[in-house]
Amino acid sequence: MPTLFDFSDYDRLIPLVTNSLIAGALLALVGGLIGVFVITRQLAFAVHGVSELSFAGAAVFLLFGLDVVLGSIVGSITAAIIIGTLGARVQERNSLVAVLMPFGLGIGILALSLYPGRAANKFGLLTGQIVTVDDPQVTWLIAISVSVLIAIAVFWRPLVFASLDSSVAVARGVKVDLIGWLFMILLGLVVAAAVQIIGALLVLSLLVTPAAAALRLSSSQFWVPVMSIGIAMISVVGGILLALGGGLPISPYVTTISFLFYLVARILTSKRFGIIGAGGRK
Repeated sequence: MPTLFDFSDYDRLIPLVTNSLIAGALLALVGGLIGVFVITRQLAFAVHGVSELSFAGAAVFLLFGLDVVLGSIVGSITAAIIIGTLGARVQERNSLVAVLMPFGLGIGILALSLYPGRAANKFGLLTGQIVTVDDPQVTWLIAISVSVLIAIAVFWRPLVFASLDSSVAVARGVKVDLIGWLFMILLGLVVAAAVQIIGALLVLSLLVTPAAAALRLSSSQFWVPVMSIGIAMISVVGGILLALGGGLPISPYVTTISFLFYLVARILTSKRFGIIGAGGRK
C-alpha cells in the first residue's frame, strides 16, 4: 500500500532545498507584512490582477530568452501602476482588475504555448517552483525583500494612517495619493517575487490568507503583522518540508496550511463557536 509521506531520506534531502527554505522564509516575511495592508486597503482582488500580468511578463520574457524575473517585475509594476492610476474607487478597481486578469492570463498562455523549452519551466510560472530555486533567484528575492522592508519601515506611520482612514489622513496632511502609489509599487515587487516561487495562481495564499486570518484574531497594530508573518512562515516553510516527504508539488501544501489557519480563525471568532470575539484582543 503506498504511503502518503516518506521521510526515510529526509536528512539527505534537506541540504538540497536550502535555497528554497531561504526563499520561502523571505517571502513569508515580506508577504505576511504587506498582506495586512492589502486587506485593510481592500486590495485582495487587485493582488490577483497584478499576479496575472506578472505571469504574462515572465512568460513573454521566457519566450524571447530574457530574464524571467525581470519580466515578472515589469509585468507586476505595469499592473500596479494601471490599477493605482485608474482604480481609485473600489468598484472601478474591481472592474479594472476583472479586465486585466483574463488579458494577462491570455497573453501568458499564448507566450507559453509558443515557448519551445521544457514543460517544467512553463508550469513553474503558474504553480510555483520553490523546490528548484537557484542562487540568482535568491539574490533577486533578497534584494526585493530588503527594499520593500526598508520602504515599509520608513513610511510605516503614514501608510498605516492612510490605510485605516484615508479621509482623516488627508485632513491631517498625509499625502494619501503618493502613499497609494508607493504601496502599489511595493505590492508589485512582492507579487513579482512570489510568482517566481509559488506561481501566479497561488499568490493569494501568501499575500491574503495569512493576513485575513490574523485580522480575524486581533486588531492590534503589533499583533496583526506578527501573526500574519507567523502564519505565512509556517505555511511556506512547512509546505516545503512536507513536500520533501510527499509526492505532490509544494503548492497544495502551502495553500492547505494557510487555509486551515484561516478556517480555525473563523471558527474561533464565529458567534456560534466563538472563543474570542471577531477582531480578537487589542
